Amino acid sequence: MAQVLSELKVLEHGTFITGPAAGMLLADLGADVLKVELPGTGDPFRAFKGELYSPHFQTYNRNKRSITLNTKDKADLARFDELVAEADVYIQNFRPGVAENIGAGYERLKALNPKLIYCAISGFGRDGPYSDRPSYDSVAQAASGFLRLLVNPNDPRVVGPALADALTGFYAAYGIQGALFERSRTGQGRLVEVSMLEAMTHFNLDAFTHLFSADEVVGPFSRPRVSQSYVLECEDGHWVALHMSSPPKFWEGLARAMERPDIFQDPRFATREARIGNQEAMIEVLSAIFKTRKRVEWCNRLVAEDVPHAPMYNTPEVPEDPQVKHLQLFVEAPSPLPNTTFKTVRSPVSYDGERSLEVTAPPLLGQHNAQMTKGWPARSTKEST
Repeated sequence: MAQVLSELKVLEHGTFITGPAAGMLLADLGADVLKVELPGTGDPFRAFKGELYSPHFQTYNRNKRSITLNTKDKADLARFDELVAEADVYIQNFRPGVAENIGAGYERLKALNPKLIYCAISGFGRDGPYSDRPSYDSVAQAASGFLRLLVNPNDPRVVGPALADALTGFYAAYGIQGALFERSRTGQGRLVEVSMLEAMTHFNLDAFTHLFSADEVVGPFSRPRVSQSYVLECEDGHWVALHMSSPPKFWEGLARAMERPDIFQDPRFATREARIGNQEAMIEVLSAIFKTRKRVEWCNRLVAEDVPHAPMYNTPEVPEDPQVKHLQLFVEAPSPLPNTTFKTVRSPVSYDGERSLEVTAPPLLGQHNAQMTKGWPARSTKEST
């Protein structure tokens, strides 16, 4: 794939997910990302499982290089300053005030490099009544109102992946690229700030639009009811997801696939509005029907009738899907660990029809320390994404 950010130099002081996710997104587009880690321990995510190379760490740290510096050490701080002077972007996701304590605050780095795009990611923002509070994924989801839309009130428990962490990284990368575009015209750097609370509240935009425009408080089943979305178990224990939306043709196709053209004679299901109002009854009817055939049979029938659907895969099933294989969504590279291969999901972005099929494995802690001569260390061909 075209490396659209190939000349970009990014210094990442990221830990856990938000900062590393922002750095990875830039690295996936070709940026040269130097991940700065503490000697000995590195990013705390490294040690979650495995010997400083956990799957948690691997998820958000591909296409990067790792160097170890303790900026509280005078010599390491001087080396850090050399890198800052040549960097285009600096990313950190410390609590407010921590960066200043380790010599990496905005004002100091701006003095070293006025063209620097400095990105600070926090939980609640750099000031305000919550600024000093610790924040993690579920905290941000809850504070933004988003978690309330995921939790089943009949079985209240946190579900799903770390959406707030990953999305905050996306918003940070989005803000960085906006600042880089402005710098291409003005030559000036910027302070880019994003908090997990701000990111998740913005991602929850639909709920607030309904609140402000229609005084409607949406709940976990509001959107699935309006969009007419269903998950249905089949005879073989596998599941299918349907998203019927509003066009009548999809329901008509579903009725034919189920061999139930009479379903619309039931006044509860005769119109879109009736189906929305009686979704619980519709779930009961569809559940009984879908348990009469295996998933592959249902998928074949639904394809034939052009019904919006997909098998509800578990994770190991996804790489075997024919469309996923066609799109070459999974790529691999040599791992720095002996006798292993690094496999991951490629960047979803293509340029001029060229997919991003090249990847480098996440680095070992301090793997690139030997490259640290004076100035920004050059990348080898193998390390180019």
